[in-house]
Amino acid sequence: MEKKRPLILISNDDGYHSKGLRSLIEMVSPLADLLVCAPESARSGFSCAFSAVEPLRLKLRRRWEGVDVWSCSGTPVDCVKIALDRLCGGRRPDMVIGGINHGDNASVNSHYSGTMGVTMEGCMKYIPSVAFSLCDHSDDADFAPLAPFVRSITERVLGEGLPRGVCLNVNFPRLKEFKGVRICRMARGTWGNEVVRCVHPHGYDYYWMTGEYTNDEPDADDTDNWALTNGYVAITPTQVDVTDYGMMERMKSEWTFLNVM
Repeated sequence: MEKKRPLILISNDDGYHSKGLRSLIEMVSPLADLLVCAPESARSGFSCAFSAVEPLRLKLRRRWEGVDVWSCSGTPVDCVKIALDRLCGGRRPDMVIGGINHGDNASVNSHYSGTMGVTMEGCMKYIPSVAFSLCDHSDDADFAPLAPFVRSITERVLGEGLPRGVCLNVNFPRLKEFKGVRICRMARGTWGNEVVRCVHPHGYDYYWMTGEYTNDEPDADDTDNWALTNGYVAITPTQVDVTDYGMMERMKSEWTFLNVM
């Protein structure tokens, strides 16, 4: 009996038309059956947001390279939810992939990222999930150097899975060749100068959200920012459970004024 190919659900936050998504399809289509459901337009910065008060529209956009590509009017997380409920035909995906994102999702950026929203949603459904991002925001970014790494990581996760509640955040520097791969932690960083004030011709103020990122530990060589700056692919295992267990135990012993049990 012929063994059934695994199923990978793909989404992103750049939209169903993005080059990063098309490149990802080409890279992993030899490994599995693919289903794509992505936002109808860019949804960067939506993180794990979902649509609670607006109805969603779902549209089959094209069949590309033998893969059905759907768009959803909602957020990246909406795309995953609606695909799992309405498009998988009773199959449970063996893997969820977010990306390939135009722009990095390292450090605290991962908390804002719609690409990571895709991956966290898959992870919360106990489906092995990976986000891929490239440090290049241009529409025509070159994703070719990523291909062997994307395929290897995807094959490994399909074959071995990931622990429940753990996903992978994979970031690539903007290079033709990489020095190697670093398994690393999220760098501590902060955003500043995040709001730009403008004056409309009609006389009222309006604002753009922008910002300047600062790596707050530039000399730490075990972080994703360091890896990317020095030419390495950065893989950061990321977990859904954000409990600080060390602080939890400390509070149990020190916060006695609250009669903590």
